Amino acid sequence: MIFRRLGKTELKVSVIGIGTWQYGGEWGRDYTQREVDSILAAAAESGINLIDTAECYGDHLSESLVGRAIQSNRSRWLVATKFGHHYKGLFDRDQLWSAAEVQKQLEDSLRALKLETIHLYQFHSGNNEAFDNQDLWTMLDRQVQAGKILHLGISAAKSNPRYRAYQTERATEVGAETIQVVYNRLDRSPEEDMFPSCIEQDLGVLARVPLASGFLSGKYGADSSFDPADIRSKQSGEETAAIVRQVEKIKEEVPAGVLMASWALAWCLKNPAVSCVIPGCKSPDQVRQNAAAVNLLTGDHRLDAG
Repeated sequence: MIFRRLGKTELKVSVIGIGTWQYGGEWGRDYTQREVDSILAAAAESGINLIDTAECYGDHLSESLVGRAIQSNRSRWLVATKFGHHYKGLFDRDQLWSAAEVQKQLEDSLRALKLETIHLYQFHSGNNEAFDNQDLWTMLDRQVQAGKILHLGISAAKSNPRYRAYQTERATEVGAETIQVVYNRLDRSPEEDMFPSCIEQDLGVLARVPLASGFLSGKYGADSSFDPADIRSKQSGEETAAIVRQVEKIKEEVPAGVLMASWALAWCLKNPAVSCVIPGCKSPDQVRQNAAAVNLLTGDHRLDAG
């Protein structure tokens, strides 16, 4: 595995992390504890040390599955989670942004994860009104001082570029040290409206959805369909077809003999602003394939071998 410094946090994170939205049940299937145990065991064997989850991947369901999976070796893991939403049902959320509501979410997350300290606690896809809440950030700073949070971050909303640019520019002001954002070969927009500010402020960057919800694995076609419980079912057939056309064109960039998924992850990591990618994984084999993407980074002088 290869490790990078996560911005000013000084944490050393594996360049490949583990995303866990799928454990909340919104990617077309449910996961058992045994499955999650196996996936995270494969991640540990591969040298991965960062897990990213959230309060609303299920009602703290993903956090609970992760917490039980890592309880015997939790000291080797860096755990990132998020705040601001309450899961009500499939694709349905309440937004909870008051200091008191978020403090309760923090306690619930600590309990679910079986942790005394969350390494990275992230503002989760909120608008600028929710962000501009001094009471919230003051409360969070108190939790940092109390040792319940190690570092604060921002998981930027994809739907509104104004939110993510505004919040990134003000990250240091509110005490945030990292930015999480959708970034992949199909969506390069953060290169213009976020990454320059991240570099200037020395913010660690976590690239989420680096495989474009699986499309950059190259395994889906224009006629692919998804279970109604799969978040990808929300896009139209025309949208799916348009994405597949882009992917087919991008395939021409992938060297012969290289898995497209490995290439797509390495492509993200070639950007000097990016600290880590956090793809979701459905199986131990997918974890190992994702981890193998580091083999494509040989010779990158910005990386430290681990």
